[in-house]
Amino acid sequence: MNTAEVAALVAVVVLVASAAFLAMAETSLTHLPRAKARALEEERRRGGASLARLLEHREQVLNPVLLLVLVCHLSAATLVGVLVQSYYGPIGIAVATAVLAVVIFVCAEAAPKTWALQHPERSALLVAPVVNLLAAFPPVRLLTRSLIALSNLVLPGKGRRAGPVVSEEELLALADVAVEADVIEVEERALIQSIIDFGDTVTREVMVPRPDMVTVTASSTVAQAMETVIANGYSRIPVQEDGIDDIVGLVYAKDLMRASREGRTSVTTRTLMRSAHFVPESKRVAELMREMQAEKFHMAVVVDEYGGTAGLVTLEDLIEELVGEIVDEFDVEDPLLEPLPGGDVRVAARMPLDELNELMHLGLPEGDWDTVGGLVFSLLGHVPSEGEVVRVNGHQLRAERVQGRRIGRVRVSKAEDASAEAV
Repeated sequence: MNTAEVAALVAVVVLVASAAFLAMAETSLTHLPRAKARALEEERRRGGASLARLLEHREQVLNPVLLLVLVCHLSAATLVGVLVQSYYGPIGIAVATAVLAVVIFVCAEAAPKTWALQHPERSALLVAPVVNLLAAFPPVRLLTRSLIALSNLVLPGKGRRAGPVVSEEELLALADVAVEADVIEVEERALIQSIIDFGDTVTREVMVPRPDMVTVTASSTVAQAMETVIANGYSRIPVQEDGIDDIVGLVYAKDLMRASREGRTSVTTRTLMRSAHFVPESKRVAELMREMQAEKFHMAVVVDEYGGTAGLVTLEDLIEELVGEIVDEFDVEDPLLEPLPGGDVRVAARMPLDELNELMHLGLPEGDWDTVGGLVFSLLGHVPSEGEVVRVNGHQLRAERVQGRRIGRVRVSKAEDASAEAV
């Protein structure tokens, strides 16, 4: 082999090695979250600052990397073809192409990418300074932009996007893996699920419904209001004027106690009440919690689209969406779900339907209703009588307790005919 052929062979080795490095860079920069890069920068890891800058505009560095990988592969294949052609002819080119394909796949694709996936932080810190230089190199940057502009003529777009966006499902899957590896506790995984669900929850789903609201009238005396407070154990109670749809304020237990201690038991709650906050039932609870924190209020009256009172929501209701039920000495409610012999369950009609489906894996249909009672009402089309049954998706729902026009408890069991549809 002459000097030119030796130089070409060395160039092939260098090109394959460069392709391997760039493949590792592509994988590590694609899969490393931006938050992790910032954490590495805060830890003052070597290359952390370069890595954080790269991931701020991920799409601007990934396209040059992909282009250079392609150039390395094509250049290596061309040089190998020229070298083999002079010695072995067309058959040699075919054999060399097959061998080179195996070498590139193993050494320049599978191995570096696998290592990058196994060591994402180390590989990202390793490639960051070099990739920064390559992405800033004017010829590479200009050529990449030109090719992206050309590709946009074929398929409109802006080239490769900023990188992977972790979906809620992927985040929960990662949490499941972390639980199996004993990295986090089951309770922490449940909290992650609650936080994700919290962003999609609206006030209507967490409020105390209108029939369960405890109120006092504006004309009630301090003594009468104190009796209501003591009987229910609440620190704040809405004040109504002309019915529950006319909430005019809130009265605080501490204000009532102060007035009672001062001997003003005959004054009305109208003189002691404070202004109330009103929110629409479609308001997202995450936004409402931020408002409660910023404006320093703990209770809001929920109104429907017609301006009528739909219910009441407190800061405790919002926190319970994240951490579960908070029970104090005044909470004596029946359990939302009660297992029964034979596999049946008895649930409160106000229990959220999605929560029941998640706990019991029932697959009951979800729609415009939020609760189990709402599902029964929707399927029947009328107020059920006590003991009335409806069947849906292989399950039987029995209204066990009906108070006036309201369902109290529902018994859920397997339908005798598993293929039964709603009746």
